[in-house]
Amino acid sequence: MDFFRLQDVARRNTKRLVLLFSLALLSLIAITNLLILFGLGMFAETLNVPMFQRIDWPLFAWVSGAILVVVGCGSLFKILSLAGGGARVAELMQGRLLLPGSSEFHEQRILNVVEEMAIASGTPVPPVYVLDEPGINAFAAGYAPADAVIGITRGAIETLSRDELQGVVAHEFSHILHGDMRLNIRLIGILYGILVLGIMGEYLLRSTRHSRRSKDSGNIAVVGLGLMAIGYAGTFFGNLIKAAVSRQREFLADASAVQYTRNPNGIGGALKRIGGSVAGSTLVNPATSEISHALFANGLKSSFSSLFATHPPLGDRIRRIDPAWDGSFVQAEAAALDAGAARADGAGLSAAGTVAASGESGSPAAAGATALPGVLTALALSTALLEKAGNPQESDLEQARHLLASLPPVLLEAAHHPFSASALVYLLLLDRRPEVAAQQQTLLATEAEPAIVAALQTLQAHHAHIRPEVRLPLLSVALPVLRQMSPEQYTRFRKTLLALVQADGKVSLWEWVLQRVVLQQLDGVFAPRSRFHHTEYRSLEQLGAEVTLLLAFMIRAGAASVGASVRATVGAGLPANGSPAGAGLPANSSLASKLPQALLDTALAQLGLPAATLPGPDALSLASINKALDAAVALKPLQKPAFLKACAALIVADGVAAVGELEIFRALAAALDCPLPPLPPTGEARP
Repeated sequence: MDFFRLQDVARRNTKRLVLLFSLALLSLIAITNLLILFGLGMFAETLNVPMFQRIDWPLFAWVSGAILVVVGCGSLFKILSLAGGGARVAELMQGRLLLPGSSEFHEQRILNVVEEMAIASGTPVPPVYVLDEPGINAFAAGYAPADAVIGITRGAIETLSRDELQGVVAHEFSHILHGDMRLNIRLIGILYGILVLGIMGEYLLRSTRHSRRSKDSGNIAVVGLGLMAIGYAGTFFGNLIKAAVSRQREFLADASAVQYTRNPNGIGGALKRIGGSVAGSTLVNPATSEISHALFANGLKSSFSSLFATHPPLGDRIRRIDPAWDGSFVQAEAAALDAGAARADGAGLSAAGTVAASGESGSPAAAGATALPGVLTALALSTALLEKAGNPQESDLEQARHLLASLPPVLLEAAHHPFSASALVYLLLLDRRPEVAAQQQTLLATEAEPAIVAALQTLQAHHAHIRPEVRLPLLSVALPVLRQMSPEQYTRFRKTLLALVQADGKVSLWEWVLQRVVLQQLDGVFAPRSRFHHTEYRSLEQLGAEVTLLLAFMIRAGAASVGASVRATVGAGLPANGSPAGAGLPANSSLASKLPQALLDTALAQLGLPAATLPGPDALSLASINKALDAAVALKPLQKPAFLKACAALIVADGVAAVGELEIFRALAAALDCPLPPLPPTGEARP
């Protein structure tokens, strides 16, 4: 799958949605005006008058304006109600949030499956909501990976095997990675507006039941019936739009699930169980019609016509996955626990229990750097890094299991609980130098909550055992728990985190990575941008200054060790004391033999940008780097891979990809909505 092309397709589908909605709105205006004109008898009285002369244009304008206001207000109301992202959709469906450490086997198993897939794909672990429905179904909802959630029915987690659950979850992660999820939630908000007229008509009809003796009740009933008729027209157009933007994406998500897991029997088996189940994939929640296009399978009891079906026929989906399918379904009600159940997925165990401990030096997780013999191999790695964007493979899933299994159980357990998850983030920021660590401890004693400080003291004994390659996976596991903080708790957490980062007046490369990853994900939940914000996509040429600064940052980062420092801005614009990052190349630097200016020239030429002078260390402040990266988010989807490939080439220019460099690269890619799995296993890119 070409991740960047699919992102571009998702962007164009949004424009297509706006066009279809506009056409539906114009049709509703025309239908409503025609009904009113017929109702007033204007056509009967003026049969010999030309069409345009029969229309009462002032009335037409008033009716059209009223429809625009009603539809606009309806859409605005729904969009605002969904401003909280995926969690609001899950609550709309009456989903129950699953907390780690559940004593129920099936609940813990689905948490483990989602956790593994998130780490394998490089996205934050999304919270999981269970819908108490017997049907087998699921959905992913949210505006971005930062506020995404996975919803899944009780029927799915209790009926499907582990491999089948993994296939369903992989299907939903495809929607997260390829931008479908954002389109789905926008579709919920926009289409609600054209259904409002029907809802108003139904309300008016109900009101007449309580006022039958009123002389106006008959007129009210007529108006109500008219509005309901218009509402049915709105439903017609809404279903047509859903079908137009949803069906082909389901085939693509099925194919992606097979690609991610390399197991067609997983998602194929889940679809066959739906066909063999009495409940099928049907949901009884009345809000199902609003999110039907976002579900794994058809959630409505029946469709008016296959033309309006939001999902392809079940048989068609199965045959695309399993061409040799004989047409028989699997009885879903009597599914036995499979081999995956023996992997200790059950009561209260974390995903670390799913694989035997695998922290040995030969495992992918234990590799501190990737050695690359030669320029051709470096080029191969820079290409391989981007091929992983939005395309986790079976090897990435296995690596995710190894990473989880290699984590100290105490730390993994801490990542699953609110106070200890905050403490874990602070632990990852504690400096190895005793004097700096003492400053940070003093700061924590005054800024952090006492319960978090106590949890941190318990975890400190394990600080020295945290290997660099497991730091980002630990953060990913902790993020869904951190999302459960109150706004007041998050404000305090954020302030404390930034204070810890700048405690010594310098920001190490790892500290930059951590604050960028954590704040980008949590700010998206606690301080989201307006849902009406429209991203104006820009070209590499338009963002030349920002791109040059970020390339310089990659060059300086490669020249320095992970402990080197980027200048931070502390207080009211005052520069922090201490040496800036990459101010000079260490003798043991992997780039000591390279000229930074020459590297920048090569990277800019690769992007087709004019030559520029390498920005000095003073230009590389924490604020300037973050500002440049925020601007780079607006890069056109098909130009992002060119920029990231240039960054990857800088990483591997010396034939070595250090863990610190790869962490920075993953943070850059995540900021550009290009999630990457843990990178890279030793020897992966060798030709």
